[in-house]
Amino acid sequence: MKTGIYYGSTTGNTENAANLICALIGGSQVAPIGDAVRADLEACDLLIFGASTWGLGDLQDDWVDSLASLSGTNLRGKKVALFGLGDQEIYPGTFIDGIKELHDASIEAGATVIGLCSGDDYDFQDSAAFVDNQFLGLPLDDDNQAELTEERIRVWIDQVLEEAK
Repeated sequence: MKTGIYYGSTTGNTENAANLICALIGGSQVAPIGDAVRADLEACDLLIFGASTWGLGDLQDDWVDSLASLSGTNLRGKKVALFGLGDQEIYPGTFIDGIKELHDASIEAGATVIGLCSGDDYDFQDSAAFVDNQFLGLPLDDDNQAELTEERIRVWIDQVLEEAK
């Protein structure tokens, strides 16, 4: 299964998470979303997209510039898994909101989104990415729970790889 991991990162935290995901999966391509071309995305069976949320629910800048391209890509028959970084203490009402936009663009492109996560063990008030009592991907909070990031990624990757079969 060909896997591509694409991220947008301002401070490096999302890039670090993407690289850890790549190391755990092995044989994957990892790159900033700004470097991705439509053919790269369409060639993958599994796509993993990562983004941080800024301010009051804003998607990270690299993704803002690439979101229209994602919506126009043919992802029919592809699986997409999402991970997002945010701060659940300072922004408890918009925690990882950004991945909702990635979710919607992936669905619009024809993909099936996998890797939904429980809201257990998170302390937030609201999130656009929390739908039907599940996050639309893996939430990570390196500002307040950095010690949990690696294990959360390990568990999530096992789930994603199982769902991608």
